[in-house]
Amino acid sequence: MSLPKYKYLLTYRYAEIIYDLNIEFIKIYIPRNSRTYDQMEQAGRSGKQNIVEAVGESDTTKKNEIKLLGYSKGSYEELLADYEDYLRTHRLQIYPKTSVKILHFRQTGYRLSNLSNLSPLGNLIERAVLPITPEEAANFMLTLIHMETYLLDKQIQAMIAKFQKEGGFSEQLLRGRLTRP
Repeated sequence: MSLPKYKYLLTYRYAEIIYDLNIEFIKIYIPRNSRTYDQMEQAGRSGKQNIVEAVGESDTTKKNEIKLLGYSKGSYEELLADYEDYLRTHRLQIYPKTSVKILHFRQTGYRLSNLSNLSPLGNLIERAVLPITPEEAANFMLTLIHMETYLLDKQIQAMIAKFQKEGGFSEQLLRGRLTRP
């Protein structure tokens, strides 16, 4: 049994980790009846689902696939700003990139997103655990989201280069038609 294509994407595996931890974070630290709660929940979901939709488009239109991945990145940038706002408004520290804790958070992200952490059904075997303090939890989320936006940017750049070189679905059909005897 093969898995859906998106399950093999590193960006999707990070998206799944971020989504799960984001839901946990907002349930604990954000008032349920606040606009922020809804926006953070939606940004996390939208980031993940746009990756799934983009892969669904990959067989037909590269242009839409690139666009949807861009929407995903935009959703994660919104979520990133929400976590930065949370830390700032609660007078909590944003850890520097060189912090030992950030390095640990990155290593955790690498380990959890590795293909070896996928079950035969495509689910993560080891689940991420949200740190106990709000400061550490928000910084963990910032780290994962920074990693995700970096990876999405690389994925988008690679797709644009491929599209420019090979064209999209329509161009490939036309080439096939023109090369037939």
